[in-house]
Amino acid sequence: MLALLGLLGCGDPEKGVNETEQVDPATGCRMVEQPVPRKVNLDPPKAKSPSASGVQMQTSCGPIEIRFDPRAPKTTASFEYLVKRRVFNSTDFHAIAPSIGVIQGGDPEGDGYGGPGYRIDEPPPPDAAYTRGVVAMAKSEAEPPGRSGSQFFIVSSADAGLSPDYALVGRVTRGIGAVERIAALAGEDGDGPPTIPVVIERAQLIRRFGE
Repeated sequence: MLALLGLLGCGDPEKGVNETEQVDPATGCRMVEQPVPRKVNLDPPKAKSPSASGVQMQTSCGPIEIRFDPRAPKTTASFEYLVKRRVFNSTDFHAIAPSIGVIQGGDPEGDGYGGPGYRIDEPPPPDAAYTRGVVAMAKSEAEPPGRSGSQFFIVSSADAGLSPDYALVGRVTRGIGAVERIAALAGEDGDGPPTIPVVIERAQLIRRFGE
C-alpha cells in the first residue's frame, strides 16, 4: 500500500470551466481530456511557513477547498509554493485506492513518478490520523516519514488506517462531495487510475485576510 501511494500513476494551465463540456450523468463529473504530461524542476522554496490559509482547487468533478494544518509549516509552505508556480494546474488525479479510501494527484508527469524537482522533510506528529477529508503528501515506502514532493492524497473513507508517516497538508473544508465523486471512479480491478480523466484545472490560494 505504501508503494501504491508513491508509485501509482497533465493542456492550458490557465484553463477554467468550459461550459460546452459535457457532464457525465452517472458520475457528476465533466468529460475532459487527459492532461499533457510535463517535467518540473524547481528549486526548493525559501519560505518556512505559508502566507495563505489554504488552497481551492477547481477540478472536473467540482471545487475542493483545503485549509492548511498549522502543525506542518514547512509542508504547507511548499504546497503554497507549488500553487504559486502553477505546478498543480492541468494535472490529474492519477490514482484511486478504494482499498484504503484515498484519491491521489499532484504529479505533473501523470504517471505516479513525477514531482517538483525537490523534496521537503517534515515528519507529522505521532498522533496524526488520516481520516475523512484529511490531505497529506504521498511518498514511497522507501522514503523517510514526512518526506514530500508534489504528490498528495485526500482521504475519502472514514479512516485510511495509515501510520503517521505522511506529511500533513490540511483538511477539506468544502467540496467533500467532489472528493467522493472522484473516489467513485475507481475501476473494477480496485486500486489504479480512474475510469475517466479527472483534472485539476487550476489551484489558487486562500488568503488569510479578506477570504
